[in-house]
This record gives sequence, C-alpha cells and structure tokens, in this order.
Amino acid sequence: MKSKFDHQLRLFMEIASHSSLSGAAEALSLTQSGLSRHLAGLEAYIGQPLFVRHGRGVRITDAGEKLLEATTTAYQLIDNTLIQLRNQYRVTDGGLNVATIHTLSYYYMAEVVASFMAQKPGASVALLGRSSPSVVELVESGKADLGFVCDSAVVSDQLDVTPLFVEDMCLVVHQSSRFASLSSVDLRKDAPPLVVFPENCELRRMLHTKEFDATVAAEVDSVDAMLKLVSLTGGQCILPDLIATKLLREHHLVGVKIDQPAMSRHIVAVTRKGRPLSAMTLFMMQIALDCAPDTGGDLESHDL
Repeated sequence: MKSKFDHQLRLFMEIASHSSLSGAAEALSLTQSGLSRHLAGLEAYIGQPLFVRHGRGVRITDAGEKLLEATTTAYQLIDNTLIQLRNQYRVTDGGLNVATIHTLSYYYMAEVVASFMAQKPGASVALLGRSSPSVVELVESGKADLGFVCDSAVVSDQLDVTPLFVEDMCLVVHQSSRFASLSSVDLRKDAPPLVVFPENCELRRMLHTKEFDATVAAEVDSVDAMLKLVSLTGGQCILPDLIATKLLREHHLVGVKIDQPAMSRHIVAVTRKGRPLSAMTLFMMQIALDCAPDTGGDLESHDL
C-alpha cells in the first residue's frame, strides 16, 4: 500500500472511535470537509464505503469493520513497539500529555509538574484541565498519556488505576460569615445554599445523595469563578481542604471542617490498559506518588 494511506488509516480509526465526522474533526483539529476528503480517498482506493452517514453521525460498514480490526491490531503493535524501543534506549525527551481534574491544579499538580520539569529539562508537558469524565475519555482514547481523577469517575475496563491519596472536603465561606468562627459544621442540620460545579463534575455529584441534597445558589465551571463569587456574595461552596490557605485568604475566605455528612474522595492516576508506559510516563507517575500528601486514607491498588 502506498505510504500516503498510512495517514488516512489513522484518520479512519479516529472517525470510527467517535462514530462522527464532526467529532473526529474536532479531536484532530481538522476541518470536517478536509477529513471527508481523506475518507473519500481511502474509500475510493478500497472500492467500498467504510461508513454510512445518518442524522446523528456515521455507522461503520462491514468493510469498515474488517479494516478497523486489522488497523487497530497493526497500529497498536507499532505504537507499543515504538514506546518499548524508546524505553530500551532511555529516551526521555519529547512531549507528555497529562489530563487532570481542575481542583488538583490548585494544590497538587503544580508541584508534580514542576518536579518533573526540573529533572527532565528536555521534555515538555501539556497539562489538560478537564472535568472528571473528560479526563477518563482523554486517557481511554490515548490523547492523554496519564490522567489524575477521583476514583468514582473511573468506570472502565480500559484503564489501570493507581491510588494516590484521599482528600476531605471543607465548607468554604467568607471571613465574615457566621460559619467562619466554627470549628466544624454539620451540613445536614444547617444546609446553606451553595455555589457548585456543573452536574457532570464528581464534586457536584457528591452534594446530591440520600444523606444530603444541597441547595444550589449558583453554578460555575471553574475554581476561580467559584472563589470570586463566594467572596463577592458572602456565599458558600464545597472544595477540597487541601487547597492552599493562602489562595483562600487572597479572596478573604476560610475553610471550615465538615463533620457530617462525610465528604471525601480518592484521587487516583489512570493509564490505558494494555499499552506499555513510556519512560516519561513512568517517571511522572513516580513523582506523583512521591508528591502525594499523606492524608491517612486507606489506599489499595486496583484495576477497573
């Protein structure tokens, strides 16, 4: 086969993984029309359509299924061999894509990435802040080499999971709030309206259980927006108690321990199962373990 089809086969696999031309084009940073031309060229060479278009995307044909089975096996072998060779010859430069939930960027990931960069100056790191489901999706698809997320978001048999630490939540309030002077609070008895993250965030789901159902005052999509809004309105929010006190002080906020209901989550690192980890990924994983705060939580390694 001519070498030009190598690129088209990679694009074909991306379309198949998304079941959508528009979704694949967005993921690849290509125009949909350009991606369609590549697909048309491959289909013309084979002499059969590889997808059938419908209103919600595309459905793979029998010919496409046969091609996908062959290309997935072949390219996975090629990709894994490249990683193994780089590891064998101790190649530790290049780029590393790391996906993380937003809150970890404020008290954990900066230390991990800074330590990595100090020890591997020839490498580059792209830190991708995302919601929990998006972190899982990025690692599953291979777009991120490593992900950091809470374990409750990982419902997948495609990922290996490495426990890191347990973080407790606290009630964040303005320094002038009636809660600010308390040593702890029981949210079941005194449930103030909260500024919250969108519904697809694990931290939001923690606030709606049989034991406690939060009253939503406002919804925001970033930690910065949450802190600013709580500071300006004298409101309340729930965040990890490991977020730096200095950051809260900058917004005239304090954290108050939550007695009830118990609110904690396990932070884990995730990698794609069955794919050899590069030397850089392994090194980043070790740094993440070394930098994990000792919160006294019970951690146990497991695969999902």
